Amino acid sequence: MIRYTVSRLLQAIPILILVSLIAFAIIYMIPGDAATVIGGPTATAADLAQIRRNLGLDQPLHSQVLTFYGNLLQGNLGRSLLLGIPVTEALLARSPVTISIAIYSLVLTILLGLTTGIIAALNHNKWPDQIATVFALIGVSLPNFWLALVMIILFSVQLRWLPTGGYVPFLQDPLGWLRTATLPAVSLALLQAGLLTRITRSTMLEVLNQDYIRTARAKGLSEWVVIGRHALANVMMPVVTVIGLILSVLLSGSIVIEAIFGIPGIGALLGNAIMSRDYPMIQGGLLFVTAALLLLNIVVDIAYTALDPRIRVNGGK
Repeated sequence: MIRYTVSRLLQAIPILILVSLIAFAIIYMIPGDAATVIGGPTATAADLAQIRRNLGLDQPLHSQVLTFYGNLLQGNLGRSLLLGIPVTEALLARSPVTISIAIYSLVLTILLGLTTGIIAALNHNKWPDQIATVFALIGVSLPNFWLALVMIILFSVQLRWLPTGGYVPFLQDPLGWLRTATLPAVSLALLQAGLLTRITRSTMLEVLNQDYIRTARAKGLSEWVVIGRHALANVMMPVVTVIGLILSVLLSGSIVIEAIFGIPGIGALLGNAIMSRDYPMIQGGLLFVTAALLLLNIVVDIAYTALDPRIRVNGGK
């Protein structure tokens, strides 16, 4: 397992190098002069010169590349033009907000998706199965921003059950956090729960038709034991992979959701950086999110290998 983990970490290095090259090239991809775009039409020649110095654009290209990777190896992602603080500091300060919303959404997704998918499989071609199929279809079809706006109108404006936006840290006020995080988390979770429902349903139907399930039932085991001990354990293996992909979608989808609900997370931070042309923040945010998603995929792969001892990947023993 240790060899497999090290192997997966080494495989992530080329991806990080490629993404870092893209992040470095972002500032050169915009049309025209980056300093002019950042400074705007009212910027003076002195302002443009200062912007170029701040971004290192007054240096030769090879010096810029060496400086960029030298800072990167030290964990220095630059300084935000908009906030005036190090990018790493800003990202780390916003991370707990985004992570808390993503974990809340993931818990809701797993509970709803697994439960609905299992119930649908156990009632194949019956009305619970049909309802679950409709739910899954709606879940994979609706955009999360539309669902978020509908939930704000319904639960905040009409019923006044939950606030329309804002964020309260969990450690400061757990109940306040629950009130402010519920609508964003549900907006993200409902759509991904539809996908998890489809995967769980199809996997469970396949498992229930296996010979060992028939044997377990023939031995007189209760249905709860057959489902909980024999079927569900095998259903979880492909579901773990899907959950990893879902969490990646939840993290990436937070940009829109955080903007809608006014949540001060990484998504809102990057959204503001894009709108204000804060290129150091955009570059650092791209690398930060990519590294987080790569680490997440590695954890999912390791968990999948641990769940299924039949898997023998190079170094996985």
